Amino acid sequence: MILQSNNLVKKYMSKTAVNGITLDIEAGKVYALLGPNGSGKTTWMKMVAGLVKPTSGTITYKGISIGIESKSKIAYMSTEPFFYNYMTVKDVGKYYKDFFSDFDEKRYEELIERMELSMKDKAKSLSSGMAAKLKIAATMARKAELYMLDEPLNGIDIIARERIITTILEVTGEEATLIISSHLVDELEKIIDNAIFVKKGTIAMNGEAEELRLAHGKSIVELYKEVYA
Repeated sequence: MILQSNNLVKKYMSKTAVNGITLDIEAGKVYALLGPNGSGKTTWMKMVAGLVKPTSGTITYKGISIGIESKSKIAYMSTEPFFYNYMTVKDVGKYYKDFFSDFDEKRYEELIERMELSMKDKAKSLSSGMAAKLKIAATMARKAELYMLDEPLNGIDIIARERIITTILEVTGEEATLIISSHLVDELEKIIDNAIFVKKGTIAMNGEAEELRLAHGKSIVELYKEVYA
């Protein structure tokens, strides 16, 4: 297992955002972290990324507790915008290069071109869809071992989604591990190896996508509707 989350809990005052999540993530697989807003997906990802400290429980990456070493191997894309208003698309690349030693400038340039962006574009003037593409390009330009994308398709039009997903898969390759958080289940069903359903801070259902389909006689989309109806 590349990543292990054991009985992970995160509380904010009286609210419990994550309530005892235990998960094993295998290397080289594509995971869908599914659930509506507020289910605990983002909080769990932020703990894995080392941005939020757990209230209790443990997370290990290759057997080592989350910290400086794991951060250099895990690329996380948040839902929040993380660019300064003055930045151009080119500046965003420089910003990332300063922070991450595994940032590949050439890959970034190629991704920006594939996302149909311009290096001269101002980050603050981009539409929500274009800003989403910029976040994906910046994150995927890192040569990480584990990529976590939180709602990467938000704001991206339905026609561009398939192309974006194809680009993400091509960039990560077969060796890297990918966790995509989303409520757009139909977009992910055809590309995932495993599905993790998060509900009210707990795991409602988890397993290999094909095994879940066979066991329940339903698609992942249908299971999503059943779990969250």
